[in-house]
Amino acid sequence: MPFHPPAQVRGGRGEEPLVGWQSSIMQKSSVVVVADKTSLKRPFIFANAVHMALCFFMLRMTVVWHRDLIQNGKVVSGVSIVTMYVMEVGCLLLSVIGVFGACKGKRWCLILYAAGMAAASQTIIIRTALSYQDVYEKRVVREESKLLAMMPLSATSKANRTLLYSIQEEFECCGLVDGYKDWGSSIPPSCNCQYPGKCIRLRGSATIGAPKNQYIYRESCLPIYVSELKLAFSLVMAIQFGSGIFWIILLVMSIKLMGQIKRKQDFLALLQSNRYVPGAF
Repeated sequence: MPFHPPAQVRGGRGEEPLVGWQSSIMQKSSVVVVADKTSLKRPFIFANAVHMALCFFMLRMTVVWHRDLIQNGKVVSGVSIVTMYVMEVGCLLLSVIGVFGACKGKRWCLILYAAGMAAASQTIIIRTALSYQDVYEKRVVREESKLLAMMPLSATSKANRTLLYSIQEEFECCGLVDGYKDWGSSIPPSCNCQYPGKCIRLRGSATIGAPKNQYIYRESCLPIYVSELKLAFSLVMAIQFGSGIFWIILLVMSIKLMGQIKRKQDFLALLQSNRYVPGAF
């Protein structure tokens, strides 16, 4: 006697369970497709977490620096302080907006984030490029002239002496141009040397009135100080330029993530409209 398969498999209304099974498979595969189309989400969130940590660190350093200036009674441009605070707080807020937009799939947050990053990156790169000549040359020359104006060191003011003492201790040097001779017979204790490779011994040829058989630093401070100053300015310029490049990378990532979120939304809308054809999206 021939075997007849159940009506549910052959056709008619019995095919509805089969169609539901196919729909389940299609929905599962669609989840994979949608996940693939937002592959930049986690890298974008991680990059912004690093960015927030850096901005918070810079903001903390600015607060400490500003507080020290106030305690020491030093005057600094209010515009510079406000600019630094605005840049650092703005970067923090932009990263928060970007992470929120990525987590919640809000394209308007990413649009605001991209606009802010575009403005910030262009501003800092252009400003760094235009101010490099002024910072690297004019300010270095200004600092050098300020130190040379303290000569002769034996007759300089108490405030200048305090500054020079700290420079000599930090850079392990003595005097500005001619070494210990710049101090005449009053060589300060900050010139005392304990490292044989950096010392000279004052003998009969030493400055008249200076203590004999004393070990002091061989190098003059002005060339070392200027060299360190140039290095510091170059490092600041490199950090600013690097920040601009990093912001451009975040900008590109946000634009690509916006496109992925848009495709995901279009895909879900197409899936819900029952017009989805596997392989067509």
